[in-house]
Amino acid sequence: MLAVNEADIRQLLDDVRDGSLSPDDAVATLRRLPFADVGVALVDHHRSLRQGMPEAIYGPGKSPEQVVRIVGELLAHGTDPVLLTRASAEQVEAAALAHGEPEQSGAAALWRRPRAWRFSKVLVLSAGTADQPVVDECVLTLSAHGFAADQISDVGVAGLHRLLARLDDVTKADAVVVIAGMEGALASVIGGLTAAPVVAVPTSVGYGSGMEGVTALLAMHAACASGITVVGIDNGFGAACAIARMAQ
Repeated sequence: MLAVNEADIRQLLDDVRDGSLSPDDAVATLRRLPFADVGVALVDHHRSLRQGMPEAIYGPGKSPEQVVRIVGELLAHGTDPVLLTRASAEQVEAAALAHGEPEQSGAAALWRRPRAWRFSKVLVLSAGTADQPVVDECVLTLSAHGFAADQISDVGVAGLHRLLARLDDVTKADAVVVIAGMEGALASVIGGLTAAPVVAVPTSVGYGSGMEGVTALLAMHAACASGITVVGIDNGFGAACAIARMAQ
């Protein structure tokens, strides 16, 4: 098993010290650091040690065979969760056939949940049901980083009473991800209601002047509530990673 994070490195050293692992075997294990060349990609085994967050696999542009090889490398030579994002049905099917069924949420797939859950309460809010694909990506990425997130959907500002009915849930959260398209106003509203960190995700949901998420992106950057973190359009993965960095 490859030592790729701090806990694994400590275990590797303990195994050498107590004689259950030979120095030669330890050297062979460490040879795959910081990355492994699997022919189709340079798989970063060192990322968890550097950043505290494991490498994830971005599906678009990769063949099912390439995905199978990269997932296999991460599963075989590490103990971290293995996350595949923006995956096609063909990619997930091929990887599942080779490596076992993953946990799925929308177009994201997760093999090997974290060994321990974090105590932080993360809430993922979305303005409308059309934002659900971004929610799915965010929630499963949070799971990969050890957060069991709660979800509240369809509470956009067009019917603000729906959000106010869940205000206690908002104020109890340790961090909130706000996912909204159209004019993106929900992020500013939430930023004014809670002292917790707020990460806003503009989505490409909306009509002509929504400009495929650009309007929501600019509105979130110009929010009246100060200190909101804004990630890229439809980037539920990036929002979850921002929460993971904050939690460290």
